[in-house]
Amino acid sequence: MRDITAPESARWRRFVDVFERTVSAAGYELVIPPLLEDIGVFTRLGEATDVVTKEMYDFVDKGERHVALRPEQTASICRSFVEHRPTTPFKAWYSGPNFRYEKPQRGRYRQFDQVGIEVLGSLDPYVDIEVIHLGWIFFKKLGLQQIELAVNSLGEPENRTAYVAALKSYFNDRLADLSPESQQTLEKNPLRVLDSKRPQDSDVIAGAPMINSFWSAEAAAHFDTVCNGLTSLGVPFSIDLKLVRGLDYYRGTTFEFRGGTLDSAQNALGGGGRYDGLVADLGGPDTPGVGFAIGLDRTLLACDDEGTFPSPPDAADVFVVDVGDGIDALLICAELRAAGIRTERSWDNRSMKAQMKAANRSGARFAVLIGEDERLAGIALLRDLRSDAEQVSVARTELQATLISRLSSLQGAE
Repeated sequence: MRDITAPESARWRRFVDVFERTVSAAGYELVIPPLLEDIGVFTRLGEATDVVTKEMYDFVDKGERHVALRPEQTASICRSFVEHRPTTPFKAWYSGPNFRYEKPQRGRYRQFDQVGIEVLGSLDPYVDIEVIHLGWIFFKKLGLQQIELAVNSLGEPENRTAYVAALKSYFNDRLADLSPESQQTLEKNPLRVLDSKRPQDSDVIAGAPMINSFWSAEAAAHFDTVCNGLTSLGVPFSIDLKLVRGLDYYRGTTFEFRGGTLDSAQNALGGGGRYDGLVADLGGPDTPGVGFAIGLDRTLLACDDEGTFPSPPDAADVFVVDVGDGIDALLICAELRAAGIRTERSWDNRSMKAQMKAANRSGARFAVLIGEDERLAGIALLRDLRSDAEQVSVARTELQATLISRLSSLQGAE
């Protein structure tokens, strides 16, 4: 876990802002689930997943309740749906930190932020298409070009059951060739073995049965519609029949966004799929659901690799230099800030020279200079800090309008 400080913190805020604009345009509304939930909310993720067996921060609180810091937010959104019973289709988006006790590595920390969306209450494959497309649009708004989309389907529950049985038989016949970790996973959930990135497992996994051999006609038709819809939207994708994602609640459509600049073992930027049984597992009505989550850290690494989505400029627009008693700086700053102009000033009655040095360090485009003579004359001196020769007198009553006009002109020129 670590602090996120400026200017990276401003980049994180901008990341969430871009995501909000992307999904709110499609009617998704913000849900803010709690950081702490009853542990039963998350055990539904699957007893064979490392998230449940090894990585949750869980403890018994002072009221003797077994609780956990959320390791992800889909289960929390579904719990919220069960509790509040909003009308369907329920379209939610979220952002914020999650917690997993796992080995830190590049782009992965024990406290990590995600953004995501969930749709509850529809089996329509066009919902799957919309969800995937919104993720694709978001990555493009960040400026990313080397994004790879992989899609798959785990079929209907009975398809998945038959496929798991076939996998178990296949992997048991090749047990000695699997890594010790995958041998343990096999006992709990053979499907999870397909998610192994260990080199020892790669050849065995490559020869495993394919899920499409087990699809029902309905599951195949649903997946065909998803693929055709993505093609119609011009979204490039590949079909990865061994894509199962990392949580046990997925069924039907699954998908993953991968960063083309990242190492293949750590290239997943986000993904999701259908989890039509999760709401019922949490005590609610039988309600279908589909959604995705995107990790901030890895996505920003991909942005760095491609040279896109930099930290927003943190420079002030205006720096006020007051060589009087400070009251003018107080009033001018309040006035300009109220107009949405980022304005800074010095403290502690510093000299003109010291204040001008601070103005130049701030990165501000303009300095407003005022002293006793300017106060008496009802004016201020406006200096363009990128062009020292340009300094004009501005009536105090016109200062705000003059700065708004000049800053707008500069933005238009850029």
